[in-house]
Amino acid sequence: MSYLTLDEYQRKWIFTHQSMPAPEEELKAIKPMTQARSSQLWQENISAQSPDVDRLSSSDWPMNESNWKETIDWMAAWESDDESLPEEILAFIDWQDDVTVYFCYEKYNVIETKWSTFKRCWKNFLFYDDGPILIGRRRNEALWFDGNGNVRLGSRK
Repeated sequence: MSYLTLDEYQRKWIFTHQSMPAPEEELKAIKPMTQARSSQLWQENISAQSPDVDRLSSSDWPMNESNWKETIDWMAAWESDDESLPEEILAFIDWQDDVTVYFCYEKYNVIETKWSTFKRCWKNFLFYDDGPILIGRRRNEALWFDGNGNVRLGSRK
C-alpha cells in the first residue's frame, strides 16, 4: 500500500485544526504517502542523498539558483481572510485542476493530492512550513515554501 489514511497521518491536525478545518470532501483527496513511497518519490524527484531541504547538496536541483525565477511573499495571503493562493503563484502555475501534485515536506513525509485541492486547502498544507516543495506529476514547475513566508517559483531541471 502506498498511502496512509488521514487518521494514521502524524500531522492530520493541519487539516482538521478547529481554526481552519479543510472541508470533508477535500479530506478525501488528501493522501499522505507511506514512508517507503514518500522516500521513493523524494529520491526520484527532490534528492537522492538528502533527507530534508536543510541538507540538500549542491548537486540537487533545488540548490541550483538558475532553477528559480522569482521569490514572493506567501505569508500575507496566508494570514488574510482571502482563501486564494497569491496571484503570482496562480499566474506561474497554469495547471489543470486534475493534475496530481506532491507536497514534499521531507524524505519520509509527502502528500499526494490534486492541484484543485491544493489550491483550496493551501493554508492547511502550510500550517507546517518547514521548507516544503510542491511539484506536479510530469510538470516542470515547482514551488519551494520557506518558514519566513516566502515561496520560490521555479522549475525542475
